[in-house]
Amino acid sequence: EVQLVESGGGLVQAGGSLRLSCAASGFTFDDYAMHWYRQGPGKKRELVGVITTTGSSTIYLDPVKGRFTISRDNAKNTAYLQMSRLKPEDTAVYYCNARHSVYEYWGQGIQVTVSS
Repeated sequence: EVQLVESGGGLVQAGGSLRLSCAASGFTFDDYAMHWYRQGPGKKRELVGVITTTGSSTIYLDPVKGRFTISRDNAKNTAYLQMSRLKPEDTAVYYCNARHSVYEYWGQGIQVTVSS
């Protein structure tokens, strides 16, 4: 059974940090680029960033550049989203996504709330 399970979300004050984890199972993690998306209240889901299969390259949404870092540990089948200097507008449900060719899997999402 394919699973992507996010953890590490919660409530944090503006300026604080959180690290989200995405634990993968049921597929060959190393073959999949990992993406993080978010969906804020009343907003469409948007891509936060992506990391390649080996972790050698990352791309980020402009509003999070310099504040968020995506990494992965292929030995642990886990991807991470380190979020720093959080702002209230970062409040959203965050999703991890694995994608390879025509195959795509989603996590269930995890709430991140940033208070002002």
